Amino acid sequence: MSELYVSDVGKEEASRRLAEWAEKFRSDNGHAPMAFIHSYGCQQNVSDGEKIKGMLAKVGYEFTDVTDNAQLILLNTCAVRENAEDRVFGNIGNFKKLKENRKDLIIGICGCMAQQKHVADKIKDSYRQVDLVFGTFAYNELYSMLWEVISKHRRLFNQSEICTEIDEGMTQLRDDKFRAFVPIMYGCNNFCTYCIVPYVRGRERSRKPEAVLAEVRRLVDQGYKEITLLGQNVNSYAYGFPQLLRDIDSIDGKFRIRFMSSHPKDATKELIDTIIDSRHICKHLHLPVQAGSDRVLKAMNRRYTVEKYMEMIDYARGRMPDFSFTTDLIVGFPGESYEEFCQTKELIKRVKYDNIYSFVYSRRSGTPAAEMEDSVSDKQKGLWLRELLLEQREITSEWFGRFVGKTVEVLVDGEGRTGEGWLTGKNDENIIVEFPADKKYIGEFVNVRITKAMNWALEGEIVTE
Repeated sequence: MSELYVSDVGKEEASRRLAEWAEKFRSDNGHAPMAFIHSYGCQQNVSDGEKIKGMLAKVGYEFTDVTDNAQLILLNTCAVRENAEDRVFGNIGNFKKLKENRKDLIIGICGCMAQQKHVADKIKDSYRQVDLVFGTFAYNELYSMLWEVISKHRRLFNQSEICTEIDEGMTQLRDDKFRAFVPIMYGCNNFCTYCIVPYVRGRERSRKPEAVLAEVRRLVDQGYKEITLLGQNVNSYAYGFPQLLRDIDSIDGKFRIRFMSSHPKDATKELIDTIIDSRHICKHLHLPVQAGSDRVLKAMNRRYTVEKYMEMIDYARGRMPDFSFTTDLIVGFPGESYEEFCQTKELIKRVKYDNIYSFVYSRRSGTPAAEMEDSVSDKQKGLWLRELLLEQREITSEWFGRFVGKTVEVLVDGEGRTGEGWLTGKNDENIIVEFPADKKYIGEFVNVRITKAMNWALEGEIVTE
């Protein structure tokens, strides 16, 4: 552990002192202290970032998208892949000049990267411009840590490994006005051999159903149109995930429910039935398969076979032929042969995913896979990835064709990429839909008749009658 942090100021007292400091800052400078918060990686990180913003807003901070205007820069980091870490270190390096010119600027690193001892030590030794580093178990100590940095002008490192009870009282300042993330659990017990998450997020802890339901009801009452339930493996939710979905589905209102991620080893027919029979749950399941070879799946410690995985696909498509699936895939896992990679290509043709999220294997220090022999070059892995993406592009082009001539409901996100006067949104299956329409529809549900299918999106025309 880089440095053991023990606060001499409690959360409530630190909150009070920060609020007084922020008020004096506003009086002296004519504006509130500004914070630049950037979250990398998954939706859980985005949700954590919203909680950080909520805590800071509560004591008087406002927010900026420009680092030059900030009194506090906080990077909420991801450790799943090496390139995410490289981007963070690149940004930290860029902040060095900023810190030299503004000694009062506080730079902080938090999240999954910051939970790792070797990362915290590297920052401590090589990036002197960073003042505050804290991991995933220390969010609720933010007030105490920040006050200590401000008041004592010291660097502070906190890699606490204590899994405390879930804090239901944390304020959240959401980034979106009509889409919301609702964590239902934290941590992971699966220990896939390539994955760092259990080491940086800890063991599974589930929120009580009544807390989740109360939050969803609140969001629906506030006008949120799409709510995504979050967990590293929602299927292992301690109080029964299908039942939680049914309870949420009974809430009145016009809204959608999505969820992620769903581990195939725990996926059940009850889950599929609950989705298909629901009013509000999207008829789409993100079911990460990771590889199409049973040997590779075993080496990954995924604890299912390809045929076991296909049982869920076949059952869902038997009940609803157009049921939508997306997945995650790792290319070039240590020891994977080209023949085994080809089994992954065969699997995506068999399933007909609407989309795949595929990446070259990224070695994570401290995981079992990091010690496995890896004989395939990075260049070869890149060629395999390209091959896989080209295969999926053909599948998507063909499979999206099932929507042409149909009318689908779309939640409108904003202006589209197609051109001026176009809007973009997503349908129930989480597919991008673009269509010409007035901006007044942003944030609303609209019906769109699909006229064209591409390999990345659908095009159509709004149906107003």
